Amino acid sequence: MITLILLHPLQPVPAQSWTFADDEPAILIGRAADNHVVLYSAVVSRRHIELRRVNNGWEVLNLGANGTYVNGEAIVRAPVTDGVILRLARSGPQIQIRLGITTTTPASKSQSWQATLVNAERDTEIGELSDQEIESLPRKR
Repeated sequence: MITLILLHPLQPVPAQSWTFADDEPAILIGRAADNHVVLYSAVVSRRHIELRRVNNGWEVLNLGANGTYVNGEAIVRAPVTDGVILRLARSGPQIQIRLGITTTTPASKSQSWQATLVNAERDTEIGELSDQEIESLPRKR
């Protein structure tokens, strides 16, 4: 089993979690509706990351324009270890990965889960902008 936990940005509780069986060859995460995990955040790309089954473990591949970070470092590809926290874009949502732990019912391949993340400071559609372009946008007062 592999469990993805969306960390709440302000509270020490998970916002949502998804569990997948070990026979899942890949898990796609991004803004597009056909991903296994859909995250509505302006800094998340349509296809942001892919978790891919390799040998007896998992690896993460960055597919997003705004990058994926582990411990503050941008990654292109990295092995997944139990408890690792991925940040989608420099200021985006954080997902913790737990291996071998079940917190929800396994998601079927046909299910698409959705989590809505609200960017309270900006009320404009900003799509696939870079972190620098997003920071230069006017803030809602």
